[in-house]
Amino acid sequence: MRPAVIRFGTDGWRAVMAAEYTFDNVGRLALGTARWLQEQGLASHGVVVGYDTRFLSDRFARHVALVLASQDIPVVLSDDFLPTPALSWATQHYGAALGVMITASHNPPEYNGYKLKASFGGPALPETISAIESRIPPEPPEALPDPERLRTRIRLSPIREQFLELLRQRVNLEEIQRSGLRVLYDAMYGAGQGALRRLLGPMVREIRATYNPGFDRQAPEPIEKHLVELCRLVRQEGYDLGLATDGDADRIALVDEKGRFVDSHKILALLVRYLYEERGLRGDIVKTFSVTHMLDRMGSRYGLRVHTTPIGFKYVVRHFLEGDVLVGGEESGGLAIKGHIPERDGLFIGLTILEMLARLRRPLSVLIDELQRDFGPLYNQRIDVHTTEAQKAALLERIRQEGLRMLAGQRVIAVQDLDGYKHLLEDGSWLLIRASGTEPVLRFYSEASSLERARELVEAGAGLLEDLPVAP
Repeated sequence: MRPAVIRFGTDGWRAVMAAEYTFDNVGRLALGTARWLQEQGLASHGVVVGYDTRFLSDRFARHVALVLASQDIPVVLSDDFLPTPALSWATQHYGAALGVMITASHNPPEYNGYKLKASFGGPALPETISAIESRIPPEPPEALPDPERLRTRIRLSPIREQFLELLRQRVNLEEIQRSGLRVLYDAMYGAGQGALRRLLGPMVREIRATYNPGFDRQAPEPIEKHLVELCRLVRQEGYDLGLATDGDADRIALVDEKGRFVDSHKILALLVRYLYEERGLRGDIVKTFSVTHMLDRMGSRYGLRVHTTPIGFKYVVRHFLEGDVLVGGEESGGLAIKGHIPERDGLFIGLTILEMLARLRRPLSVLIDELQRDFGPLYNQRIDVHTTEAQKAALLERIRQEGLRMLAGQRVIAVQDLDGYKHLLEDGSWLLIRASGTEPVLRFYSEASSLERARELVEAGAGLLEDLPVAP
């Protein structure tokens, strides 16, 4: 049998367990990681290894640690499951050359994955990932030496507890606790479970915060359709805030006190306003191509530079490393702010939002209304359409060759192609059409001055597929 080809996507390698995600293939990837470290003269700096709450994640992490140790690479191994940002921080804290996180993040329960973290405490850069990919051997490691011999190179560490202590230092927990806010946290059975309760005590109630490695058969992705119960409980039981994180707790979503889902576009805008106006911080705004243009308006008002990157946090992180960034993030819920690691961190962002509510003493819905009044109104929508590879290619080729002159009754005045095709319309709205790089999926993103208009635009985009040939 030919060995599986291992290719990293926008954030790590992910595959279905017992199909391509096997101990043999994970071992191959660990060997490729070891070879790169050895060639770079970094083997002695070691690797930090962590894992989430997925089925067998702890076993896969131990296997990675043993393979690395067999190559004379010292390993710091987490003694418990932990959020991905905790692993990123630990990579920097321990002076390691790399971090390896066993997680499939927000993917369905049958998946697992392998994320690489860099010595600076954030995602490994694309050139590092490509170099490691090219060194993955076709065969798995030979029989490893006696694990007891290798354990002298593997040190267990309470990384999760250390990271919670870091969060205590970086957020004003006393101010939050004095506020009297009632918080409902949906951990989605992921690696964030228990964290907010430990940090804030009885003001936080947690749901889906038990060990359930199958995630109750639902992808642990904090999108609106997965948070129906959180919205219902916040509305019916009078919570001030609903908060959810994904399987490895690097992504976040919010629910306001009325039980309404709050998307990442508004969270990013809230963070910019709070950090600039209330905490007096300055820096650039970095956003991916599908994120709201409200941030451009805010940058213009505040005199802050705004950078737009292709989609993927790996593009955002470069700006954190090379410049002075106030807020950076992506539409899918991965956000980072000044004064923390250059990494998405759902728990830290959630705590910062709570600090904002405690300090401003206004409900979240009111703060969002103020954003819309001062910088909007702007509303966003997104739909993903599963199609065929032929239809996906045909629509993209049509746009590339002919372009679109009209969309939902509005003239297209410009097209930007940084990552997909963003059609700017004469009424100030826009529609982005972008293909998935790994699936037969087309993604349609929109922004308009009303929710109805934003919905109309994504539906118009999806309707473009109706005139294309159906092919397998």
